[in-house]
Amino acid sequence: MTSPQELKSRISEIYAQQLRDRDGCCDGAACCEGSGSEGIYPAELLERMPEGTVTFGCGSPVALASLRPGERVLDLGSGAGLDCLFAAQQVGAEGSVIGVDFTQDMIDRATRNAAKLGLTNVSFRLGDIEALPLENASVDAVISNCVVNLAPDKAAVFREAFRVLSPGGRLMVSDIVLTRPATEEEMADLALLAGCISGSLPVTEYLDQVRAAGFEEARLEVEHEAEADQFWFSAAISAVKPL
Repeated sequence: MTSPQELKSRISEIYAQQLRDRDGCCDGAACCEGSGSEGIYPAELLERMPEGTVTFGCGSPVALASLRPGERVLDLGSGAGLDCLFAAQQVGAEGSVIGVDFTQDMIDRATRNAAKLGLTNVSFRLGDIEALPLENASVDAVISNCVVNLAPDKAAVFREAFRVLSPGGRLMVSDIVLTRPATEEEMADLALLAGCISGSLPVTEYLDQVRAAGFEEARLEVEHEAEADQFWFSAAISAVKPL
């Protein structure tokens, strides 16, 4: 049986290779199949992004989070940095954005992309979203785009998000959610796991884990309905850390 650490390493290798191949979005039976960045982000935003700012996401948590100037933002699984670059422009020079990713290739690409845009209020850190390299109550908003489903210990991810958020801070996640639990065979399929699908959770269990971490006002909104042959769909999950 593959250990959580072995699984993380294999997924990291897969995403590093996809980045080198410049695959935008996920491939094959993936989370954002048929809904690449052009269908998610404003065209004027994409036109301003450096070449190679690919996305593996399934939504736009930055837009949903309604970020304000001066806010401190954390992106869980920041990839090549698209959401961080978008967020950095929204929070302005008085705000700050930190992206955390466990793939060095992603950190390197994201850092170069930020430099190309001349953004000084965004930085990227190599780290595990199950054990974030940030201090308690250090950010105002936590966002993530189709990444929590890849974490073996999702409860730890939500606990860590809760820990680093200031009181009143908010969580906004775009993610894949299941209509039923994945089977053992589906869970053993690395393509389905790395494709953001079988490692996720059914709706009720997903929200239960968010609430168990201490969040309030947890809600889920469907962004893209499941196709007839799918047991997953993309959703926006939001919650607030109590004051």
